[in-house]
Amino acid sequence: MNASDFAPLFRTAIGFDRLARLVDTASAGAEVSYPPYNIERTGEDSYALTMALAGFGPDDIDLTVQDNTLLIAGRAGGADTRKAEVLYRGIAGRAFERRFVLADHIVVDGADMQNGMLCVALKRVVPEALKPRRIAVTAGTAQIAGQPGPVSNDSAASSQAA
Repeated sequence: MNASDFAPLFRTAIGFDRLARLVDTASAGAEVSYPPYNIERTGEDSYALTMALAGFGPDDIDLTVQDNTLLIAGRAGGADTRKAEVLYRGIAGRAFERRFVLADHIVVDGADMQNGMLCVALKRVVPEALKPRRIAVTAGTAQIAGQPGPVSNDSAASSQAA
């Protein structure tokens, strides 16, 4: 058992409970190796997740995003209609479930299945409120919100005298 004790962290930090869940999820899913996949960076804010899914069709695959987790599940295909006797089965056709934890602001942009390869396009969409913005510096008198006209030391002194 490979449990981590985060109690000391929670005594002094606020809002890091998600970190503990991420570590638990990552350690629990470390043994799974089917189906094989690649994660590629295709641009500054875009990624591609490619999975090898031989024997699966688009109708056999379910993609779900919930709570910053991408879940890709595949149902085993229908009964093989061929009457041939299989001497060796090297192509796995079993059902699977694969979970990927998405960073904040990562969204699924689309999915495409071609030649047994599922390609899921991901991109980072940072909200305007979180993007850095440039503030212009002007020369002159400053103005405080809610007060009409410029504010200077002289007006502050005269209001204290009154």
